[in-house]
Amino acid sequence: MAILKPFKGVRPPEKLASKVASRPYDVLNSEEARKEAQGNEYSLLHIIKPEIDLAEDIDIHSEAVYAKAKENFDMFQEKGWLLQDNKDYLYIYGQTMFGKTQYGIVGSASVDDYLNGVIKKHELTRPDKEEDRMKHVRVNNANIEPVFFAYPAFEELDNIIKDYVVNNVPVYDFVADDGVGHHFWVIREQDINNKIVSLFGTIPYTYVADGHHRTAAAALVGKEKREANPNHTGDEEYNFFLAVHFPDDQLTIIDYNRVVKDLNGMKPAEFIEKLKEKFDVNEIGKDIYKPDRLHNFGMYLEGKWYSLTSKEGTYNDNDPIGILDVTILSEHVLGPLLGIEDLRRSQKIDFVGGIRGLEELSRRVDSGEMKVAFALYPVSMKQLIDIADSGNIMPPKTTWFEPKLRSGLVIHKLD
Repeated sequence: MAILKPFKGVRPPEKLASKVASRPYDVLNSEEARKEAQGNEYSLLHIIKPEIDLAEDIDIHSEAVYAKAKENFDMFQEKGWLLQDNKDYLYIYGQTMFGKTQYGIVGSASVDDYLNGVIKKHELTRPDKEEDRMKHVRVNNANIEPVFFAYPAFEELDNIIKDYVVNNVPVYDFVADDGVGHHFWVIREQDINNKIVSLFGTIPYTYVADGHHRTAAAALVGKEKREANPNHTGDEEYNFFLAVHFPDDQLTIIDYNRVVKDLNGMKPAEFIEKLKEKFDVNEIGKDIYKPDRLHNFGMYLEGKWYSLTSKEGTYNDNDPIGILDVTILSEHVLGPLLGIEDLRRSQKIDFVGGIRGLEELSRRVDSGEMKVAFALYPVSMKQLIDIADSGNIMPPKTTWFEPKLRSGLVIHKLD
């Protein structure tokens, strides 16, 4: 069963929360982070993207960058921009986007749960990205950013959270520049913390929704620390890591689309004829076409949108991986027609989160940067859970969750 543990959060004073809070480290590059943090000395980007305080040409994986992260984390605490609570608490994090609010329970998840499979994942991780985040955790001795987990909606537990947010004023409540509202409560009542922990302990599994590399890094650093401690008991803080747990029925997965640089030597007309072997192809014209069902795709090529619908027999709805549209596109288009066999390493393909809109797909093709774009119907939470439960792994870049968690509302120290 899943373990949830209260902890002594490190967090900003109320007046600084909106200035400290930042987008996650992996949704913006160094140049974007520099612009976003410009004029804001409080931004957590100084800790999670510390290269912004160093020379622009610095290797972002150099030891100087990690050292700068530690220096800035220490400085934030010394200046009182981050303060540690004096007792162990659970927290509630609400996010509002497009008029809908989702509420997550912020607590520390268990390293053991990750190692023994109680925390289930649906994506592979890359060792180089794991090591980058492990270095960041090691040098700061803290989980600076949370991971994003889902759990099967549990009415009694969810009602406690709903009642709490209705009857208590949040300690932070602001709208970020992107229009997303962020609301944060500290559960100071010991009996409510105990009740939530008890109910959470009846949940058999939790699921990594977003942040697979951060999750792996946090768990592996915890494992390192226990192996290095001859007096390890299992109760040390390094046995746990920072996570926000949302009920699965509150979450939204949006489309995660693909753009490709060339047609692998084919002319557009030839490419379309090849597509007709596996898809019903209909020309739409200049108007953007958004897929409206599973196994239906939008394609933008040569200034026109097309609807592609998979033909019967080209997919397997009884296979949790085979049913995915990312699988269909890879097996029938990206691999055999466009020569893209490894989505993780190919330089011919890029991925565009649906939050940018389908206009971004046509823009990148019209600019000449890319040759063709594909819009996909989003994966459902049920599909994600089915895949994780079956022990399978989704193809790369399958899910895009919105809204993203803001980093910096609370931090978890490992001692």
